[in-house]
Amino acid sequence: MAKVLNPDICVIGGGAAGLSVAAGAAAFGVPVVLVERGRMGGDCLNFGCVPSKALIAAAKHAQAIRAAEEFGIAAGEPIVDYERVRARVHTVIGAIAPHDSAERFESLGVKVIADAARFVDDRTVAAGDHLIRARRFVIATGSSPVIPGIPGLADTPYLTNETLFDLKRLPEHLVIVGAGPVGLEMAQAYRRLGARVTIVENRKALSSSDPELVAIVLEAIRAEGTVLHEESAIQSVERHAGGVRLHCENTQGRFYVDGSDLLLAAGRAPNHASLDLAAAGIRHDAKGIAVGTNFRTSNRRVYAIGDAVSGLQFTHVASYHARMVLQQILFRLPAREDRDIVPRVMFTDPELAQVGPGEAEAREKSGPVDIVRWDFSANDRARTDGLGRGLIKLTVGPRGRILGAAIAGAGAGEMINGFAFAVANRLTLKHFRGYVAPYPTLSEIGKQASISYYAPMARNPLVRSVIGMLRYFG
Repeated sequence: MAKVLNPDICVIGGGAAGLSVAAGAAAFGVPVVLVERGRMGGDCLNFGCVPSKALIAAAKHAQAIRAAEEFGIAAGEPIVDYERVRARVHTVIGAIAPHDSAERFESLGVKVIADAARFVDDRTVAAGDHLIRARRFVIATGSSPVIPGIPGLADTPYLTNETLFDLKRLPEHLVIVGAGPVGLEMAQAYRRLGARVTIVENRKALSSSDPELVAIVLEAIRAEGTVLHEESAIQSVERHAGGVRLHCENTQGRFYVDGSDLLLAAGRAPNHASLDLAAAGIRHDAKGIAVGTNFRTSNRRVYAIGDAVSGLQFTHVASYHARMVLQQILFRLPAREDRDIVPRVMFTDPELAQVGPGEAEAREKSGPVDIVRWDFSANDRARTDGLGRGLIKLTVGPRGRILGAAIAGAGAGEMINGFAFAVANRLTLKHFRGYVAPYPTLSEIGKQASISYYAPMARNPLVRSVIGMLRYFG
């Protein structure tokens, strides 16, 4: 006989979004049931952010050895022990895992059920031998890699981010389908670790980002030896000579790419197929669960957050969604998503970071805008550290209000924080002009860009006349 549970909140999914809701509610003494059929911590801990950044860190060290000669230090080609690199990646995962474990959440007062969940009706979820009738449900089931419908793929071995970090050898030649953030990050990391890498993308790489900034990132990636085929369609794939062969076509004609391993990085799709959402009257499609700006679904008892809904797929977005849902459930306070305040970062080298709308979108929303630019080459710290090309672009509205920022360059992911704060709090460039930045730091780049916005004032005849008059009075 099924055990009936009546918590205040039932969270479906133990990834970043679900864990944030469960921990937040439990902290206030609210009864919570958390249902997770897979690994606690979700994609970010086990297959995404954590392992990928650990791999990128190892690759960055390898590249630093290669570049040491530029600083007068002879080092040569690094010797990469891939088994040890892989072991460290899993050690990092293991060190973080206890924070996301079922045991920790049980200790917080959360009832954790390790099983699959499905809706029985509009107010009941079944999970194993439990029936859960909660006051509110939060769907936070995340997403999984898209498997494109390429002819021959079903008969060809391939990797996704969910299997890549279990690979026990360094690929001789890694072929990647997709030039989005995952594809580019992994391409650069494996190239730096010593693999040959080829990327095939059916559109422009990072087509939704600022083309000028994207060009800086792609130039660096190509300079390190990665081959990138943009606007190239994959006609079919097959096993070939112990590896894989992709048959492709672009405006130059047909060509093929041979590799030892194939990585699919062609986007992500929400994990909601097994939830039987129709039984609960929840509208959804292949892109995600339909929600309002407050994350409530067509069933008023149910919210959906994180990758379960169509939108920005980042761990910090999941935490943002969780906070707004808790605000509504626990405190009955209204909440609305504002995507303009969410920063997006790609952790290549150089990094690409942005927050708020770009120039075209800002003009559509706010009317006339100014674009303020500042090159990394004008920054002393960038020169002393030999950081290469970089550029910051600020989108500025009336009275100097910061509407958005985009940065391509070393440390962009850290520098975007200040501008994300500015966008969220409707600050102006006057606030950036007025603070003191330590020298020499990369943070000065943003300050110098802000100062440059006011530079024309120094040439204003009226301002010069006023200064002249004040000089006259001593």
